[in-house]
Amino acid sequence: MDEGVAETGTATGGVRLLLRLEGLTLFAGMTLLYAAWGGSWMLYLLLFLAPDLCFLAYLSDARFGAIVYNAAHSYMAPVTLMTLGFGLASPLTLSIALIWLAHIGIDRALGYGLKYSAGFGFTHLGRIGRQDRT
Repeated sequence: MDEGVAETGTATGGVRLLLRLEGLTLFAGMTLLYAAWGGSWMLYLLLFLAPDLCFLAYLSDARFGAIVYNAAHSYMAPVTLMTLGFGLASPLTLSIALIWLAHIGIDRALGYGLKYSAGFGFTHLGRIGRQDRT
């Protein structure tokens, strides 16, 4: 078996650590860019946890919850938004993108990876939450 790949398909060992450090780097980088940009810290505080509202999708079922969570926590939408923010010279669009990427970064640094449909605790960075130890 390759180093960094568990039987569950999750990152382990040095690969997991590297992915979490990348998340920390993303969080720090986007927050520093936001500060350099001169963005509103009130807006930062109001929007920082907004992507976590997607947890509500888990009220439907785990599969739908994982789809919605992953859509809100992948890099595709905020990077697209950041590109539009630069291209259209839109400070609000750019601010939202930077805050969104900072949120994703801190989540990854804390081990909250993209979700599998098996349930909220099954992520590409390993299991999170309570685990039965039988």
